[in-house]
Amino acid sequence: MSATNLTTTLEKLYKLHKSLFDLSVDKTDVIKKGDMSELDRVLKDEQKHLAAINTVEAQRQRESNNYLQTRGGIFNEAPTISQCIEHSSPQDQETLAHWQQKLVDIIGELKGQNELNQKLVYQSLQFVNMNLSMTQPQPESSTYSRQIGDKKAPASRSIFDSKA
Repeated sequence: MSATNLTTTLEKLYKLHKSLFDLSVDKTDVIKKGDMSELDRVLKDEQKHLAAINTVEAQRQRESNNYLQTRGGIFNEAPTISQCIEHSSPQDQETLAHWQQKLVDIIGELKGQNELNQKLVYQSLQFVNMNLSMTQPQPESSTYSRQIGDKKAPASRSIFDSKA
């Protein structure tokens, strides 16, 4: 049995990861613009992609297991692509190694893009916090100490009206 089904599944995984990478690049632009409604749309699209990736990954694990069972291998855990490469013919090894490398490359790019997005969001949050702290005056110390000298201690503010 050839690795056709497994190769098709790996190709689907690559396309989904590539599409997710394209979304993360779009998300970078949206974060830079500060468009919250567009960011919300991109995040929803990312969630859909992640669900699809999980589904195809489960399919890849089944295909890998079937492929290795036809080769006489039995595994308790979900077999990896590397294990499939080890137990395949030279022609299938080349094809599987090609898709494995493409997946590793796109996942590496996706990881880098997500780290950039995370840094941009963190910087935006710092900017918002700085602006909030500048526009909202800080209350004076609210301790129960007397003022030094002839001045009276400020009257404490109570939530309850004790005269009522």
